[in-house]
Amino acid sequence: MRLLPLALAACLMPATVFAQCGGSFSGFVKDLKREAISNGHATATTNAFFKSVKQDPKVLRADRAQGVFQKPFIDFTRHLISQNRIDRGRSMARKHNATFDRIEATYGINRGVLLAFWAFETDYGAFQGDFNTLNALVTLSHDCRRPELFRPQIFAALELYETGNFDPRKTTGAWAGEIGMVQMLPRDILENGVDGDGDGQVSLKTSPPDALMSGGKMLSHLGWTPGQPWLQEVTIPRGLDLSKTGPSQKNSVSNWAKMGVQPRAGTLASGSLQASLLLPQGHKGPAFLAYPNFDVYFEWNQSFTYVLTAAYFATRLEGAGVYNAGNPDQGLSGAQMKQLQKKLQARGHDVGKVDGILGSKTRIAVQVEQQRLGLPADAWPTPSLLSSL
Repeated sequence: MRLLPLALAACLMPATVFAQCGGSFSGFVKDLKREAISNGHATATTNAFFKSVKQDPKVLRADRAQGVFQKPFIDFTRHLISQNRIDRGRSMARKHNATFDRIEATYGINRGVLLAFWAFETDYGAFQGDFNTLNALVTLSHDCRRPELFRPQIFAALELYETGNFDPRKTTGAWAGEIGMVQMLPRDILENGVDGDGDGQVSLKTSPPDALMSGGKMLSHLGWTPGQPWLQEVTIPRGLDLSKTGPSQKNSVSNWAKMGVQPRAGTLASGSLQASLLLPQGHKGPAFLAYPNFDVYFEWNQSFTYVLTAAYFATRLEGAGVYNAGNPDQGLSGAQMKQLQKKLQARGHDVGKVDGILGSKTRIAVQVEQQRLGLPADAWPTPSLLSSL
């Protein structure tokens, strides 16, 4: 489920003639070996690490079949969140209470946040993926869609192999190379792996304390601020300036309150905090204030719908009620969304890849065009917007 969180810069890769992707697979692997050796890894170790690697067409099929991300927020949450998942999450919180206490004391990460990731990534460890991790990483690096994301993970896996924490033949996980109960990439494991159970090993596949402590450290490393909220459901008044909404725009909580934004339950956070007002299905649907910690979610996953769902589920696990779904305007099908993205591109907007997914770039472009056309600028694309364009 997780989309790669590490937008690793190209500067991490050596400035050499090594091909970054494409060509014959065997030639690509030879280049990887030469690069590893040039970076100081022993020849024998490098050869042993890459000896069994194979291209995996199933990985490419999985990469191109992420249709679940085309679901709108309400459908997506109902797809991922069930009463059974909530009950199991609360049961896991009780079972691993001591570990969560340590995480909160050490890293300041709320248990609901980690429980939500644990649930969505692997259903609390039950389904961790059976793709050979090295094959997945090399296959995706050879593919020329996003080599800059995957290639550095191969060399991180090599470092784990050198310390005895990665088996090129037996280590398995998700199709995109993530390993363990909370699905961490090799570089994540190198930088944030924690021996949570004190057995001298970092075992993210079999040890909940290791996996959860490592996830907590990673979120802390990514910038989580202890003691601050991440998401809160709110209500919005009629006549609100909708052009001020969206994940890329922030305002102080006190200013949102002056504009009539109110919590659906409880009280708003400190007035000095900056927050974004999120309307995932427009001004007639659910509404949330996203606080600074919400931005950290995008370092874990780059899908707006997934991130908002994970953040919302974390609040549910900590006692929040079910959101008010409202009565949103009709959205677009996947095919219609692709048409919209093409029309937006034709008008000069950067929407990223034309994939039928309502991501952050598409939302920003939609909001601009809604303002131009005199429509409610809530970043929710409708058939009327599509026809207007």
